[in-house]
Amino acid sequence: MAYSPTSPVSTASALLEQTFLRAPFDGAVAEVTGEVGEYATPSPPGVMTPPAIDLLTDGCHYISAPIDEVDASEIDVGLPVRVTLDAFRDKIFPAKVRRISPYILDQEKQARTVEVEAELSALPEGIKLLAGYSADMEIILDSGDNALRIPSELVVDETFVLVLDGDGVLQRQAIEKGLANWRYTEVLGGLREGDQIVSNIGSSGVEAGAAAKVGPSAND
Repeated sequence: MAYSPTSPVSTASALLEQTFLRAPFDGAVAEVTGEVGEYATPSPPGVMTPPAIDLLTDGCHYISAPIDEVDASEIDVGLPVRVTLDAFRDKIFPAKVRRISPYILDQEKQARTVEVEAELSALPEGIKLLAGYSADMEIILDSGDNALRIPSELVVDETFVLVLDGDGVLQRQAIEKGLANWRYTEVLGGLREGDQIVSNIGSSGVEAGAAAKVGPSAND
């Protein structure tokens, strides 16, 4: 059997090929970790090292946020999400949950959370997002139409509100709550549209039985 040694040119070509790092997609290089002439080796087990190159693309933006472990059991992949960004305060971007971390993050001096990712739908024309924007996501677990709702901060002890009766006296009014989030609470019973509810809860003298009159709101 004939022996055919590898030529020096073939060996050099093979070694040269190993020095190339090819991107898996088109994008822009955001950061290079390392210096000319340095060697990059695989990370030892359990030791995190930064990537050699941060490559960014604007074709697959998603939002990542920590969710309290108490709420994690109610979240499923595919649920609708409303995303708001500080850079576009007057806009709401629709998205869907695409990934839920399979483990709990337990970091010192922080609540135990689950990392959730939401993928943005098609962006409106003229909107260009930059990687690293700060954002808030609101995962929609349930929804309803034609609901009577009030600001959530006006509900006292999760059971009642203070209303102004026809004689100008504050009354404690029990309510039946429906859907709720940090901003609004649906009222299934106990209130009617047009009822006047106290907004300055916690202020001195604001309690059931106190005389009151309607004044300008903080937004007026």
